[in-house]
Amino acid sequence: MSEELDKILSQAYDLCEDGNFLDALKLYDLALKQEPKNINALIDKGMTLQNLGRIKQAIKFYDKALFIDPKNLNALVNKGASLHTSEKYKDAIKCYDLALKVDKKCAMALAYKGLSLGELGNLADALNHFKKALSIDHDYDLASISKEMVKELLKAVQKQKSKTQ
Repeated sequence: MSEELDKILSQAYDLCEDGNFLDALKLYDLALKQEPKNINALIDKGMTLQNLGRIKQAIKFYDKALFIDPKNLNALVNKGASLHTSEKYKDAIKCYDLALKVDKKCAMALAYKGLSLGELGNLADALNHFKKALSIDHDYDLASISKEMVKELLKAVQKQKSKTQ
């Protein structure tokens, strides 16, 4: 990667950090014009589109990255997150499973899979995934908060069952 391209990607990243997603997209376009198969630019443009709520477009960029590198963890997890946002939970889980084949200790893939499992009503399975994520990254807030939420939901389900019996 050239120094100029590196600078463009760094500026785009900074713009995203400041919430200037539309300006960042222009820089990602410029970067991809110079190097159309730059994995980082493809994934970061996908993430920027995802932040703008342009989920279908985001997925296209993750797919472009995955065409180049089918085992790219960032592309797999972010594509899964986009599918989850689109309420395509089973497809999201497939992406997380692929990510976990690449790195079985990917806490983010485990936690995100837990979220999708929870949306499908598989609370016990979701809880297990949050616990696995926390065993890898003890400070992972998403997994910790989700784990507690699922525990409360499971308690509520148990209470409801005991009332109806």
